[in-house]
Amino acid sequence: MATKGVFSLFAAAGALLLGQSSFGQNQLPPPGDPLELVTGQIQVADSAGSREAAFQLLAQARSRYSVRNAGVGYDLKVSFSVNSGGQTDFDGAWQMEDIFDLQQGLRWTASATGGFSTAQISANGRFYREGSADTVPLRLHEARAALFDPIPASGNIDRSRIRTSNSTFNGILVTCVLLSDPKSGAASSSGRSWDETEVCVDPQSGLLQTQSQVPGRYFAYDYSNAPGLGDYVLPHKVTVTEGGRMVSEIAVESLTEHPSAPAGLFTPSAQMKSRGAATEMGSAQKISRVIGPTPVPAGATVDTVCVFGLVTPSGQLVEAHSLQPSDPNSSAAVEAARQMKFSTAVPRGARPQQHFVFLLEKFVSSK
Repeated sequence: MATKGVFSLFAAAGALLLGQSSFGQNQLPPPGDPLELVTGQIQVADSAGSREAAFQLLAQARSRYSVRNAGVGYDLKVSFSVNSGGQTDFDGAWQMEDIFDLQQGLRWTASATGGFSTAQISANGRFYREGSADTVPLRLHEARAALFDPIPASGNIDRSRIRTSNSTFNGILVTCVLLSDPKSGAASSSGRSWDETEVCVDPQSGLLQTQSQVPGRYFAYDYSNAPGLGDYVLPHKVTVTEGGRMVSEIAVESLTEHPSAPAGLFTPSAQMKSRGAATEMGSAQKISRVIGPTPVPAGATVDTVCVFGLVTPSGQLVEAHSLQPSDPNSSAAVEAARQMKFSTAVPRGARPQQHFVFLLEKFVSSK
């Protein structure tokens, strides 16, 4: 039950979508960050060969952590600690366990010292859950995305604008792939744009090193003593930072082969059956909108603040907070985001869905 299609780059949700070219030189660049690796020259992947090279690099990295393709059952134990300063729910210690059986399916559980707990089963095309709440909290959703689905499949990005840049991370040479909507105007020869997702991979090992869906939020991967199954590898640790500050540290405690799990683990309880299908952790949205006059007046500047939150199956935005907390427009950006309405429509027969949202709030100032 990892996040599906977490790199769905742009979705409407009733908001105005604007590319970088809409602002020209008016757009202030993203602030610097210790984990922002794209600071030098950037190449546009505008040929079939250069695009295919980027696709292959991402596919190689994606395949390395797809442990469910290892052909064996396993027991995965994870712990993580959250220190968001109250910006998101359930700060403190977490425990999570996945038990996967080739014939029976997946059972995963998670609990937080703050009081949240869940147990979920996916077996034979059915999805069940029980626990303290139907919605998976943002940091738990995030931990599963970081471990199981941090890189988009090629089918989700085949029409994306692609740029690449070479850099280093912890002494390792990496290739960074920047992905954005094809209508965006990200044309600067150096520096990442606000609307670009960044994925940095060690081309020698094929291992993901850093990932950032928006400027201000980063996953950093550590493979020292990395657990694995055959050629499939999970990081030993993933550090999540926001605004240059660590907010979560995820540790893979163990990953062991589990030839045959007890059948009872995959039998839904009466409570699970009564609660209906488990909520799906679905695609992330990036929404860009202007707060101020449009078109942007000559001489005005555009200051961007990204608000990160979770949209529940009822369309409620929860755990919303700014990824640029020191920006003077930070509080106004969060308040504006909380006024938005999100669609709750799902296809007939589909499970209820929650998803991340990244709101790029662009404040226009004449000063």
